[in-house]
Amino acid sequence: MSFRTRVAAVAAVVVAIAIALACGAAYKGARDALIGSSDPSLALAYQSMHRYDPNPAQQGQPELDLDLASGFGWMVVSPDGTKLIYQNVSKVPVDSAIKALALSGGRPVFRTVSTKFGSFRELIAPIPYGFQFHAGGADLSYNSSSALVLVAPFQGTVGRLHSLGEGLLLIALLGIVVAALFGWLAARAALIPLADTTRDIEEVAMTLDVSHRVNEGTNDELGRLRRAFNQLLEELEISQDSQRQLILDASHELRTPLTSLRANAQVLGRIDELGEDDVTQLSDDMVTQVDELTRLVGDLTELTRGEHSAEEAQVLRLDELVGECVEIAETHARTKQITVDFTSERSDVQVKRNRLVRAVGNLLDNAIKFSPEGARILVTCSHGTVVVEDAGPGIDEGDRPFIFDRFYRSPRDRGRPGSGLGLAIVAQVVSEAGGQVNAGASASLGGAKLSISLPQVPQNSKFSTVS
Repeated sequence: MSFRTRVAAVAAVVVAIAIALACGAAYKGARDALIGSSDPSLALAYQSMHRYDPNPAQQGQPELDLDLASGFGWMVVSPDGTKLIYQNVSKVPVDSAIKALALSGGRPVFRTVSTKFGSFRELIAPIPYGFQFHAGGADLSYNSSSALVLVAPFQGTVGRLHSLGEGLLLIALLGIVVAALFGWLAARAALIPLADTTRDIEEVAMTLDVSHRVNEGTNDELGRLRRAFNQLLEELEISQDSQRQLILDASHELRTPLTSLRANAQVLGRIDELGEDDVTQLSDDMVTQVDELTRLVGDLTELTRGEHSAEEAQVLRLDELVGECVEIAETHARTKQITVDFTSERSDVQVKRNRLVRAVGNLLDNAIKFSPEGARILVTCSHGTVVVEDAGPGIDEGDRPFIFDRFYRSPRDRGRPGSGLGLAIVAQVVSEAGGQVNAGASASLGGAKLSISLPQVPQNSKFSTVS
């Protein structure tokens, strides 16, 4: 079943329920009105039949003057169902309800009786023992309780109710058909913009053209859907452009060491013509180039994995994690007689541990790489911020906006080993954790000052902290 058909079906069902309720209410109102027009007449006739005998000997004795029930049929029925006296009710049956009221008494009852001879509206009233009746000029009384039944023809009213019910049923059916038709037409008209949007999306799926944008149209639910789809396309386009740029940059960076390796391999083909020192130098160069390729592949893998890392974020002590990274970095710093001074205050953050270890390690490696021998490196950790300062050449102000970009290296550093991906990994890890990176100048050491800031988790947080 298509969406359009479902919308039309829902509209038809809703309208059908509304029409059924309206017709039911109309039928009940008409029925109550028609019945209400008969019952007051029966009640008024019953009241008018009561009178008191003027004979002083019978003063106060209630009587029923049945001759006053003009226009109605009537009968007096004994508890065993015998019609004691009656008029114009030969076709009206006596049933258990009349017998029970004649025997036990109770309140007067109105009801409708349908027989093969027609329909009647009855008022059944109990008559106690010794009650006097006046009928046909004679006064009567019976030695048992009885029931008076006043009868009014009701066939015409029932017929009108049947006609009304059939008419309302016909109106309901017609209303449902019309509702289904107009519901289908309304759904068709309302879903035309959705069909257009669907075609646009199918076109993008077929052509894979993520630069395409759909017309956002009005500010309604469909417009919201179009804007969400355009935003998705925009993110896909940015991701696609980033992937292309990464491939181009990686190809460019790989070209240099591969070219050097190819040249050195060709020289090895003439190893007999080389001296021992030349062979040693050639071997060292090739090992260095292979190491550079290995680092580049590792950095590219880390960047590509990015936020898709399977590791779960956890709440941990940032100061302790940075302390561990400093201890590892000091083993490399000793080769250049570099001293690493570390100060910290407790900070709790929620991050992916291994990713953050890589980011902090890259900051420290970068500081060691650019620091001269015998220099100092200052590392500070507090309030969710890690600051690394070195005594190297620093970062030119014009380079600072680009220092965290992939493969970016300032012109004066392009002769140094490295891929230009270390700080890009730092920026990616920090961005994933909802933090910020910053590059500036160290006021105390005169070199570069790189910092990362991460959102802190309150120490009374419901998360457990990993030490």
